Amino acid sequence: MRRSRGTAVATALLLAALAAAGCGLGPGADVGDVELTVTRDFGATPMLQHEVEANESDTVMRLLEGAAAISTRYGGGYVRSIDGLEEGRRGGRPYDWFFFVDGVESPIGAADYALRGNERIWWDYRDWQATNHVPAVVGSWPAPFSDGYGGKSYPVAVECESGGGACAEVRRALEDAGVAVAAGSPAGAIRVLVGPWARLRADPAAALLEVGPEESGVYADFERRGSGYRLVGLDVAAAADVDFGPSAGLVAATRRYEAPPTWVVTGTTPAAVQAAAGLLDAATLRDHYAVATEDGKETPLPVEVP
Repeated sequence: MRRSRGTAVATALLLAALAAAGCGLGPGADVGDVELTVTRDFGATPMLQHEVEANESDTVMRLLEGAAAISTRYGGGYVRSIDGLEEGRRGGRPYDWFFFVDGVESPIGAADYALRGNERIWWDYRDWQATNHVPAVVGSWPAPFSDGYGGKSYPVAVECESGGGACAEVRRALEDAGVAVAAGSPAGAIRVLVGPWARLRADPAAALLEVGPEESGVYADFERRGSGYRLVGLDVAAAADVDFGPSAGLVAATRRYEAPPTWVVTGTTPAAVQAAAGLLDAATLRDHYAVATEDGKETPLPVEVP
């Protein structure tokens, strides 16, 4: 059957439009390597570690589908299981799959999250009884500082509140990771607050820690004890806690509203802040939501309570 000239032109225009949109005409150009991590129980048990060359048509969901056996629901937009580990209740508690991109909880579904290259994607299967909202984590260091998040770069600011030598150590750790630290604290920066908790708690983002995991996503709290504060680690239900003692430090991340993440490098004493600053490396923070330190011992959060 012979096509008219008008039909041929319309077809050519449609193909050109699809090509411009990057839709339906193959995978598209490579955009760079993407790191895929799959764990369970707040990162305690690794399941998959994979580095993939992504292309411009890839999404978080497509990347996962290519690396693991998954099942979905809600029209393919929601991950139900990865390698046979399925959502549901375990011991009467709710478990589900959650994902972060560059250390930040995604505001959109995995099927809608387009990749741009160099992302660090982390899927974790966890108990969400205390909260189903963890806005930011430290376990993808040096993300989000290195390449931003959500396809956008951000300035990085280190804000020192009597942090002493800890501030210099935090700056050095960022610079060693290839991150340029801005002068001052420009608007819209990803912030790193460094200093004793008694000083940091006045900051609105940092103060979320004292509200609890349902607001901060951090399974830790600083409790007032006499004239000072004590760091306590919370369990997965935020019902039991472990007192870390009088000289404990903490590295954690949170986020207030839609602002960029805020990291806190803090502790109960200047020495504890210094110890917390020493945690800023990939080997220590890898696949952890937050990390406490006391007397040279690092403890991922949430804590395990006997």
